[in-house]
Amino acid sequence: MDIRTLQYFLAVAREESISGAAEFLHMTQPPLSRQLKELETELGKQLFIRGNRKITLTEDGMILRKRAEEIVSLMEKTKTELTASGENISGDIYIGGAETEGIRPIAKIIRTMQQQYEHIRFHIFSAQAEDVAERIDNGLLDFGIFIEPADLSKYDFIKLPSTDIWGLLMRKDNPLANKPTVTPRDLFAIPLLLSDQEMVKNEISGWLGGDFNKLNIVATYNLLYNASLMVEEGVGSALCLDRIIKTTASSPLCFRPLEPKLEVGLNIVWKKYQIFPKAAAKFLEYLQKEYR
Repeated sequence: MDIRTLQYFLAVAREESISGAAEFLHMTQPPLSRQLKELETELGKQLFIRGNRKITLTEDGMILRKRAEEIVSLMEKTKTELTASGENISGDIYIGGAETEGIRPIAKIIRTMQQQYEHIRFHIFSAQAEDVAERIDNGLLDFGIFIEPADLSKYDFIKLPSTDIWGLLMRKDNPLANKPTVTPRDLFAIPLLLSDQEMVKNEISGWLGGDFNKLNIVATYNLLYNASLMVEEGVGSALCLDRIIKTTASSPLCFRPLEPKLEVGLNIVWKKYQIFPKAAAKFLEYLQKEYR
């Protein structure tokens, strides 16, 4: 199994047909079919279900697709780093993190660097902490933004100046919208949407004093935008961080902080003993100058 074979596999998975993938790859169908058959033989697994109209992935095929995408992405990232000019600082910087207003300090550094280094490009990956950590560990991300609480034992980190506040995102016609804050007692009586991250559940459980199982959680989410649409449609109210969804005067939604106040810090992290290419090293230099 080599990179080219993985690229062939990904093309078929994306196009859902041998003919479409062959056209995309500028090759004929027989050698492509042979490469895929050899890949299945090598792995001892069936990767495709070959239907009349399209090809779909088996469960093993979906596992391979995820890893193949990571491998090919890492290869391309490594190639870019090695071929970057030795004279000018250029290249790509990959940053991951959950949705948070705390990205603003990072955005300000990015803006400053853009003015100095026009050949540096930034790539932002939005996801849960677990997904971000996995990508950092696998070399697909250079930096990650973690919302506390988070396990930082494997990483070097800088604490960012921003903090986020937990509260309830709800429709403005919700009776709780008339209150300045939301208490644990308020939450027990209403349908809720909550992040599916275990650390978030633990944080909320601690704030509730161990009464987490009393909550009526009707849905979970990983990123907040889709959850906010469900709130608009009356599915429930979302426990979330402030300032992610804009609650302007024209919005049907509003946000009320929890009482007692539940505030969390933010950290930007990177792998311990990481050797960065020039672009990422320069970004870290800016971070350390600004926040240490």
